[in-house]
Amino acid sequence: MSGRPESLFPLFSALEKLDGIGPKTATLLEQIHIGKPRDLLFTLPHSGIDRTRRETVMGADLPEVLTVEVTVGDHFAPKRRGGPYRVNATDAGTAFQLVFFHTRDDYLHRILPPGSRRVVSGKVEMFDNLAQMVHPDHIVPLEDADEIPAFEPVYPLTAGVTQKTMAKAVASALERAPKLAEWIDPAQKAKAGWPDWRAAIAAAHHPQKNTDLAATALARERLAYDEFMAHQLTLALARSNLKRAKGRQTKGSGALQARVLTALPYKPTSAQTRAIDEIARDMAAPVRMNRLLQGDVGAGKTLVAFMALLIAVEAGGQGVMMAPTEILARQHLEGLKPLAEDAGVVVEILTGRDKGRERANKLEALARGDIHILVGTHAVFSQDVQFADLRLAVVDEQHRFGVRQRLELGKKGDGADVLVMTATPIPRSLALAQYGDMDVSVLDEKPPGRKPITTALVATSRMEEVVSHLARAVSEGKQAYWVCPLVEESESVDLTAADVRFKHLRAALGDGVVGLVHGQMPAAEKDAAMARFVSGETSVLVATTVIEVGVNVPNATIMVVERAETFGLAQLHQLRGRVGRGADASTCLLMYQPPLSETGEKRLTTLRETEDGFRIAEVDLEMRGAGDLIGTAQSGLPRFRVADMESQPALMAVAQSDARKLLSDDPDLTSDRGQAARVLLWLMEQDQAIRLISVG
Repeated sequence: MSGRPESLFPLFSALEKLDGIGPKTATLLEQIHIGKPRDLLFTLPHSGIDRTRRETVMGADLPEVLTVEVTVGDHFAPKRRGGPYRVNATDAGTAFQLVFFHTRDDYLHRILPPGSRRVVSGKVEMFDNLAQMVHPDHIVPLEDADEIPAFEPVYPLTAGVTQKTMAKAVASALERAPKLAEWIDPAQKAKAGWPDWRAAIAAAHHPQKNTDLAATALARERLAYDEFMAHQLTLALARSNLKRAKGRQTKGSGALQARVLTALPYKPTSAQTRAIDEIARDMAAPVRMNRLLQGDVGAGKTLVAFMALLIAVEAGGQGVMMAPTEILARQHLEGLKPLAEDAGVVVEILTGRDKGRERANKLEALARGDIHILVGTHAVFSQDVQFADLRLAVVDEQHRFGVRQRLELGKKGDGADVLVMTATPIPRSLALAQYGDMDVSVLDEKPPGRKPITTALVATSRMEEVVSHLARAVSEGKQAYWVCPLVEESESVDLTAADVRFKHLRAALGDGVVGLVHGQMPAAEKDAAMARFVSGETSVLVATTVIEVGVNVPNATIMVVERAETFGLAQLHQLRGRVGRGADASTCLLMYQPPLSETGEKRLTTLRETEDGFRIAEVDLEMRGAGDLIGTAQSGLPRFRVADMESQPALMAVAQSDARKLLSDDPDLTSDRGQAARVLLWLMEQDQAIRLISVG
């Protein structure tokens, strides 16, 4: 199918073709992302007004919108300029006034001739003991009374566009809505009780009561499902394209893994064992693995990733582990080294720093297969990096890796399996939206020996108390992080904040005890300051948030975060995860500047109450919304018009399994339902997916 199906042409034509929309209105609507009739259909009313006819305004609970039949009485023009123009009106039970401002009286006499009968609808209020309807929304002769809907939908508006214009344009767009063949699985549709697409779109625009506006109303739920389904079909197509790309069967002997497990001082958690089994199964299959390993701070992802890399080595191949920054790549190397020694495998690092002969030697060893596992930054993507036999790529991702990059990565090794690791616990609904093309393994248990971290909230006024507490801890040989607030305005202010605190602590704790790292330092200096802290030469590290990612100092048991209320929840959770890595009990002090805002308080108390990253992520999602949680600019998250990821995760999950099943039954979408699904992709403007089918 090369182009947009003809049935959809009317929905993709110019807005000006709709009733009541001229070039000016069309330009205004563009501002709220409405550029064609299709966009208008997916812009649903957000509330409604009850305009059921009543006998009289008498006895109503004012102020309220009322609709009554009246006999028009005398007109009273304003006594002074700009004053109110009043028209008496009598309904079946009482008299009240219709009030107008800045209106011409010839026009009012024409629409409200004295003695005539009219149906009026609008907000009635008491004013000086007299009921008044100011500027009625509707005034119609009796024979046209049906024009006033019993329940009138209210649309989101942009300046200069009225509800009447919207209602008229929507009605005109609805006339153009074609009857479309069904893409939903018949059993699913029957079970949910959903209407057909066209009936659903019409019902969503003609609510009869308030409950019809809820996300759970059948018509709306069906339209939300359609959006999720189109998005999940796109991800499923990306996934099946990866799966079709021939994978390699990589089966490990288990020998190297056994050596590591024997040497470990503890037993892996059942979550780790489960994840390793899932990965081993994927690697042994003839299709390519595309799996996400999701684990909270300290859940033991490194061990799982290393076991997967060992499977590649046991099978006679190589593995690569990629990190977004050099400091992280070095940390991975540190973490893997002792394990590699237990297994007897060769691990090397390759970053942008490797130059000349040294680099050439590493590349030769890699091409010969002498290096079993390579750790590196994106530098491992360079043209001149050739593996003898790359079987597995592990990507440690800090949300920098979208679906597109995942497809890129797969091209490097001939059919190499891909394992993506993330330390950010992602609520299920978001994981489905962002990683729906992947299979997911979750590490939801802490390895034994990790002590809980005590989290306390302290007002900044108690700074000196905190400093003397710190002095005591340092004298007992403990180490601490002190994180300075991020000052948005400029990095130089940031610097002063960190600098001032550094000097303050140095004065209190003594020379040579306190180190400093901040974003403005040259990399080498930063590494040196970190190294001094890691080796225990310095006891306190004053830092801006450069330390949140991946640093591992088991002896550090205190984390002080200054002005904690200025940080996000996920960020605070990551920072806290830097302590509690050794055998001693750890503390995290969140210092805040009172008074706390309601959201600030909720963030800090959530952290005090739980260490469960998934729970924290759920609260974060409720508080901030999906786009913010992963930074809208780079989130690659779909923009849904009807569906809501946060409140409808179950619907998203159904759409995911339906999309995957449809593609496994009909990989080229050629069946009747497959053809209907293609129309859905066009309707939802999923161009990327359409290209995937035409390629596939």
